[in-house]
Amino acid sequence: MSPCLGSAHPPIERPAESMEERPIPADILNPPVRRRFPGLASQIQHARRFVGRLLSTSPEITTATLLTSELATNAITHSSSGSPGGKFEVAVYRAAGWTRVEVRDLGSAEQPRAQRRDPYDTSEHGRGLDLVEALAAKWGTEPRADGLGGMVWFELVWATAPS
Repeated sequence: MSPCLGSAHPPIERPAESMEERPIPADILNPPVRRRFPGLASQIQHARRFVGRLLSTSPEITTATLLTSELATNAITHSSSGSPGGKFEVAVYRAAGWTRVEVRDLGSAEQPRAQRRDPYDTSEHGRGLDLVEALAAKWGTEPRADGLGGMVWFELVWATAPS
């Protein structure tokens, strides 16, 4: 189900168990803005800034940049994107009161999934997708259409001022 763009309270929807991709709203403001980054840890901050610049007027800028950071980190840590010569791509879709951020990587042997860790577990790693699941209106993971890796995406929604 797509968010009700233009309503004061768009529905919040958690991902389906199958994590299939949802349709993108018809009233996207612009085509997606994409940028490729080298698969290096130093590039995570650049991916965060890229998303922050595009969503500078959104009330969800902090959440969007945090979740982008988590997905970019996962791309270089858990996929071939972190190998020498690897890369990852970030795409940002925007509409009134809605955004979708996709992080495409070069693939791995395992499909990304939330760990659903015990909140009292103090280990440093394994919470990125749990955070995405907790903060995003929707999220999912799927193989890239070009067959060259995977994609993890999240959507955020917020109330917009009436026109």
